[in-house]
Amino acid sequence: MWWMWRTRYWFSTLLYAGGARLRPGRRTASGGLETPGSCGAELQGELDRFGGVSVHLSRHHTLHGLDAAAFRRLLQAAIQQWRSEGRIAAWLHIPILQSHFIAPAASLGFCFHHAKPHSSTLTLWLGEGPSRLPGYATHQVGVAGAVFDVSTRKVLVVQDRNKLKNMWKFPGGLSEPGEDIADTAVREVFEETGVKSEFRSLLSIRQQHRSPGAFGMSDMYLVCRLQPRSFTINFCQQECLKCEWIDLENLARTKHTTPITSRVARLLLYGLREGFDKIDLSMEELPAVYTGLFYKLYHRELPESYKAAMGAD
Repeated sequence: MWWMWRTRYWFSTLLYAGGARLRPGRRTASGGLETPGSCGAELQGELDRFGGVSVHLSRHHTLHGLDAAAFRRLLQAAIQQWRSEGRIAAWLHIPILQSHFIAPAASLGFCFHHAKPHSSTLTLWLGEGPSRLPGYATHQVGVAGAVFDVSTRKVLVVQDRNKLKNMWKFPGGLSEPGEDIADTAVREVFEETGVKSEFRSLLSIRQQHRSPGAFGMSDMYLVCRLQPRSFTINFCQQECLKCEWIDLENLARTKHTTPITSRVARLLLYGLREGFDKIDLSMEELPAVYTGLFYKLYHRELPESYKAAMGAD
C-alpha cells in the first residue's frame, strides 16, 4: 500500500511536479509572492498535489555564477521553509553543467534518485519516519486486486483520496522488489481496505509507455481476481476517500469508474455467468534454467493430460 503511499500516492505519482521558477510576481511553494530583486534571497519550488516540492535548477537563471557555499546556504533556508510548511519531500533537478551543486545538496541530506544524460534528480524526504518515496526504474509494476464475492455478487472498490475525479477502482499499488504479484494484490487490498483475501487468478495486464506516474518510463498494471476471507471494511483514510462492496452489475454499468475497472468488471461478469475458466489466467511455479531458482507462469488452465510430456503426433 502506499507505503502507505509507496504505491500510488506518488503511483501514480509524484509525477511531474513542475519545477521551480523564480520570477517576479509568481506565487511559489511557500505561498509567498516574489518581487523584483528577491530572487537571490529564496529558493522556492512548485508544489505537487501530494505535498512535495520540485525545484528545477535549469530554470533558476539567478544561480549562474553562484558558488557551492552560497548555494548551500540558499538550499538550507529553503529546506527549513519547506519543513515549516509541512512539505513531505523535495525533488531537486540538477543539470549536468551545474553538478557542482550536488555536493552541497548531499551535505544537507539529499540522495540520488535517478539520472538522465544531461541531468540528475536528487530527493530529500521531509516527512516523518524513513523515506517512502518509490525508487526509479525503467519499468514500474502495479498490481490491483478485484476481490469478488460470488455468494453476494459484490466486488470491493475504493476511491482514491488524491485524485481529481472520485472514480471507483480496485485497490492496489506498486509491487515491492522480489514480491510476487499475487502477494502484492493481497497485501495492497488489506493495507488499503482492511479486507483479507486469497489469490485466485490473473485477469488482465495493462502496458503503458511514457507514463507520467512512472517518471515517463513504462508501466505495467496487473489486475488479479481475489476471493475474500473477511468482509469488514476498515479502510486507510490517508489513501482512500471511500471503500465499499458494490454490486458487480452496477459497477459494470456505472460511469463513475475508470476504463480499466469497467472492463475488468465486465470480465468478472462474464466469468460469473459462463465460468471463471473462461477468463482466469492461473499461476504455476516452475523450475528456472538457473539451479535452485523458480518462476511463476500465468496462463489459461491446461488440462492434466496436456501437462505431461507429449510425443509427436
